[in-house]
Amino acid sequence: MDGAADRLAPVLRAVRAGNGFEEALEQILQIVRLGLVPQGERLPAERELAERLQISRVTLREVLKVLQDEGLVESRRGRYGGTFVRVRTEGPDEAELRRRVDRTDVEDILRFREVLEVGAAGLCAAHGLPDEQAERLREALAATQDAPLADYRRRDTLLHLTLAELSGSPTLAAQYAAVRARVNELLDCIPLLVRNLEHSQNQHAALVEAVLEGDADGAREVMREHCCGTAALLRGFLASPVL
Repeated sequence: MDGAADRLAPVLRAVRAGNGFEEALEQILQIVRLGLVPQGERLPAERELAERLQISRVTLREVLKVLQDEGLVESRRGRYGGTFVRVRTEGPDEAELRRRVDRTDVEDILRFREVLEVGAAGLCAAHGLPDEQAERLREALAATQDAPLADYRRRDTLLHLTLAELSGSPTLAAQYAAVRARVNELLDCIPLLVRNLEHSQNQHAALVEAVLEGDADGAREVMREHCCGTAALLRGFLASPVL
C-alpha cells in the first residue's frame, strides 16, 4: 500500500449496498474536508476508488459529479488528467462562520473526540506497534514538525488519523475521521496561534514517545491533556463576540 493509500485508509471502506451513493459521497467529502488529498492534488483513480468503496464506476461518477457541481473538485482531461481537489482562494466570511458554529453542538463534538482520541492512544500503546506501523507514526509526527504554517492543520489531522487507524479498530478510525471533520470546521473559525502550536508539538512528541514505549496510561494522559487544550481554545474563541 502506497503513501496515498495509507492516508486514505481511515476513511475509505466498503459501503453498504442500500446506501452506496450516499455513503460513498460522505467518505469522499471527508477526504476533501480533512485534507487527506491536499488542494490542487489528484484523487485516486476511479478504478481504485470504486474498488475500495465496492461500488460501480457509474455510481462513483455520480458522486464525483455532485462534488464537481459543488465546486469541491474539478475534472481534467489528458495524460495527466483525473479528478483534482479544487484550490479555494477564499475562506468563509464571518457570518458563515457564526452560522457554522450556531448549528453545531460544540460540547458534544469535543467530548466524543476526546473519548475516541484517548482510547486510540491507549490501544496503540497497550497492543504495541510493529516496526512498519511505528515508522508510519514517526513519519506523521515529523511531517507536523516540518509543516509550514499554512499546511499545519492538514498535517496535524493526518497524525491524529494515523493514530486512530493504528489502534486496530476500523470502527474507531471511521468514527474519528467523521468527528475530526467536524472539529476541523470549528478550528477553521479560530486563528493559528504559534505559541499554541509549539505546545501542541511538544504534546505530540510526548504522545508518540509514550505509544512507542508501550506506556498506555501515559499515552492516554498526554492525549487527554492535548484534547483539553484544543477544547479550551475553541470554547474561548467561539464564545467570543468577535465572530
